[in-house]
Amino acid sequence: MSYVKGLICKECRRSYPKRPLYVCEYCFGPLEVEYDYGRIKRILTKKEIIKRSKNMWRYWELLPIDKYPIVGLYTGFTPLFRAKNLEKALGVRELYIKDDSVNHPTLSFKDRVVAVALSKAKEFGFDTVACASTGNLANSTASQAAEAKFRCFIFIPADLELSKIVGTLIYNPILVAVEGNYDQVNRLCSEIATKYKWAFVNINIRPYYAEGSKTFAYEIVEQLQWHAPKHIVVPCAGGSLITKIWKGLKEFYKLGLIDKLDTKIYAAQAQGCAPIVNAVKENSEIIKPVKPNTIAKSLAIGNPADGVYAVSTVRESGGWAESASDEEIVEAIKLLAQTEGIFTETAGGVTLGVAKKLIKRGFIPKDESIVLCITGQGLKTQEAISSKIGSFIKIKPNISSFEENVIKKIRR
Repeated sequence: MSYVKGLICKECRRSYPKRPLYVCEYCFGPLEVEYDYGRIKRILTKKEIIKRSKNMWRYWELLPIDKYPIVGLYTGFTPLFRAKNLEKALGVRELYIKDDSVNHPTLSFKDRVVAVALSKAKEFGFDTVACASTGNLANSTASQAAEAKFRCFIFIPADLELSKIVGTLIYNPILVAVEGNYDQVNRLCSEIATKYKWAFVNINIRPYYAEGSKTFAYEIVEQLQWHAPKHIVVPCAGGSLITKIWKGLKEFYKLGLIDKLDTKIYAAQAQGCAPIVNAVKENSEIIKPVKPNTIAKSLAIGNPADGVYAVSTVRESGGWAESASDEEIVEAIKLLAQTEGIFTETAGGVTLGVAKKLIKRGFIPKDESIVLCITGQGLKTQEAISSKIGSFIKIKPNISSFEENVIKKIRR
């Protein structure tokens, strides 16, 4: 049984049936999924959720599929834990990490959105799936397409990190490296999507795909014993994740699953690609595209599709936005590893790097609950930090060499 009423334009509020559409035919605004919350409220209780399997589909009434999901059965319900060592380092009282760097199957939050998109693509009768990606989405789409037996096309910028290219090719998709940045890749894919009958997960299936990100927020609330935190710091690329975290929190409040919602949402971007941050700081209604220049390639989207709505989320929640330099990103990656034992990719470095600034400058109070969204695995972006960390000590296989080269060195 589905609780989806259809699609609705985010601008003019015109309704559409459940089809592979993503743009309003009248005002060209983006479409999103509309639910029958009255029916959902009668069924989706805390007691009902708790007894279900610990994966993202435990909230299936709030996800836009009509049939049983074909992928993602082990995706989601990733750890949320108290980061006590990092609390001390930042001088705050209550800090949590929501860690999607261990998400199944490809170690990023993108596994959530792809699980929804591919399940919906199967319902629509597609036999081919595709995406434009800065890396993590490529990995996830290729992986889950292999599991679901789709033909798969992946389009990436040609300068993507080698580890993410390998992490895509292993699933044997048709991988196309475009000589251009992500925004150019995405424009090309939009043209291809209009000509070929393929399910582009982040284009013509985007309204359904994006809903998967809400499960990130649902889990935070449930894992905090059905309370929303005071502050959430979210990395931003296209702007979808931050808007869906906010939508997820509002849905839980509407359904009575949380008693109050006073969470502030903060947008985190790299200084070399910060169009959302710039708009917030300039109090602008316009997202001015930028040319990306940052080590945080997974966030390097200079013309974010949901940028306007990301800015609206920040303002509506009472949060703020900030950026981190490449140097601050690297230092934050190292800090998270050396305090909590988590190796995050550059997007996670952006999240923590920005959180440090927001706390230091008083935007986030030190005595209130804070959640940092860690969205990807550091093993995918080793190039960004390989020259910024220590080196190993090489010795011969005997005790004298150990004492000469190791013990003496650490005593100096």
